[in-house]
Amino acid sequence: MYRVASASEYLVITGIGIPDIKLAKKAWVLPGQSYTKFDLSPVNYTLEVQAMSAEKLPFILLATPTQHIGPRVDDKLSLFKYAKLISPHEKLSNHVKELVQGIIEGETRVLAASMTMEEVFKGTKEFKQEVFEKVQLELNQFGLLIYNANYFSYLGQKTQMEAANQAKVDVAEAKMKGEVGAKLHGGKTLQNAAKIDAETKIISTQRQGDGKKEEIKVRTEVKIFENLKEAEATKAVAIREAKLQMEVEQMNVLTRTEKLKAEFLSKASVEYETKVQEANWKLYKIQKEAEGVLYGKEKEAGAQKAIAEASSYARQQLADAELYAKKKEAEGLVALAQAQGIYLSTLLGALGGNYGALRDYLMINGGMFQEMAKINAEAINGLHPKISIWTSGNGDNGMGDGAAGSSGTTMKEVAGVYRMLPPLFKTVHEQTGMLPPAWMGSIPDSTTN
Repeated sequence: MYRVASASEYLVITGIGIPDIKLAKKAWVLPGQSYTKFDLSPVNYTLEVQAMSAEKLPFILLATPTQHIGPRVDDKLSLFKYAKLISPHEKLSNHVKELVQGIIEGETRVLAASMTMEEVFKGTKEFKQEVFEKVQLELNQFGLLIYNANYFSYLGQKTQMEAANQAKVDVAEAKMKGEVGAKLHGGKTLQNAAKIDAETKIISTQRQGDGKKEEIKVRTEVKIFENLKEAEATKAVAIREAKLQMEVEQMNVLTRTEKLKAEFLSKASVEYETKVQEANWKLYKIQKEAEGVLYGKEKEAGAQKAIAEASSYARQQLADAELYAKKKEAEGLVALAQAQGIYLSTLLGALGGNYGALRDYLMINGGMFQEMAKINAEAINGLHPKISIWTSGNGDNGMGDGAAGSSGTTMKEVAGVYRMLPPLFKTVHEQTGMLPPAWMGSIPDSTTN
């Protein structure tokens, strides 16, 4: 199947031939593969974050922050992360919303706890940039990108400022009540701060735990999906192998059936040809016998003619008889050729038009290989190979010492060649039966060797 994604979508393909996942705008989805789509368009998240300043004063950031968050389209690795971890869920589902909300609320609370109320409201740009960077760092793990963040659309800013002013008034009144009151209020403040601090840590830990739970849940679902697809792929391969094996077995059965048909047809053709040849031979023999009787009677009638015509008539009849015999022989050859043509045509049809198989059959049936073996055996029959071993030796037999000394090395070499001639002649005579010319030398007597 050929699948095409829209302008703001991607195809996620898994299955046979893909080791992990494949992202594409358009692609062929083959058998044994599956696909899904995910949307790249960012989603708007509007949250209300309850935070606490460094003075341990709680405040609410109403409608904060307003963000457009979606997959990072310019980074292939981020798209792979998003496809594996987030795409199995609807982008507007509670799972994705709670994941993003947990990250934003956690980072905002941690940052707000390190700043005073005055720093939060005076340094809005710095606060926004800090939150943006920390939240983006966490979202990178899921392949998400903050496209736009509109922090600090505070709806309850007046209430929060009144709370801050009231805190200052309370502090002034506490100072007016004296050191005892100040210490008492300070102790209560520390107690409340410790309590709020502990609650903040508990909430932060809970959020982190929820985030980890969801991450583990997503990974588990991805692993289950991968195992399921692997099992489906293995099952598809096994089914395909079984089908192929079944086809092979069917072809083997058909082949054996055709072979048996060919063997039975060949035997029937041979029997038919043998009977035809026998019938033709009997017919030919009867015709020849009849012709012989007729010829004898004609000769007897011719004997009654004149003696002068007898010789000419006999020669003419003999020529006619030979002509007739040749004619009948030719007719017999034509009939034999026609029968052989029918025989060969029948064999060729039985062998499926395979000329090579027909040739091999005729060679085997005609005993060609047996005849070749017989000829080769007759060729080597009666051979009695003789092996002659001879050497010139290292002595100077046949040459005097004076001659050897006077001619030096050259004469020794000539003498060595000359000593080799008699054994060579003898070997040639034993192998071929040929004698050397008398002027070259004679063969040594075998009795003296």
